[in-house]
Amino acid sequence: YIVMGFKIKDARVEMRPIAEILRKRGLEPSGKVQRAVDQEVLRLCEQYVPHDSGDLVRSGTIHTKIGSGRVVYRTPYARRWYYRPAHFKGAPKRGNYWFERMKREGGRNKLLKVAAQVAGAKEK
Repeated sequence: YIVMGFKIKDARVEMRPIAEILRKRGLEPSGKVQRAVDQEVLRLCEQYVPHDSGDLVRSGTIHTKIGSGRVVYRTPYARRWYYRPAHFKGAPKRGNYWFERMKREGGRNKLLKVAAQVAGAKEK
């Protein structure tokens, strides 16, 4: 083979095991990237979650196992507030579908940026 003017006789590529590569970047299950993303989801969603006494917001912190990839809001009314339309006086961002709205309003890029930073990705 000729590549860019050089003749290659015997080429050999050695790679580390994929699990080692993922672990080095913090991309393994429950790794540092997943933990950072879970924490950032909670932080970014806070301004969107309905807030009366603050129990619903706190339940996200209490019931989410950081690193699991699942953010859990668990109160008797969490499901109702998530799916049923509601508006809160003086809090235009708070209401239903808070995770989807957070992502749509810039959160998706913020989450990707956090994941890339924690994984050690180089910026363009």
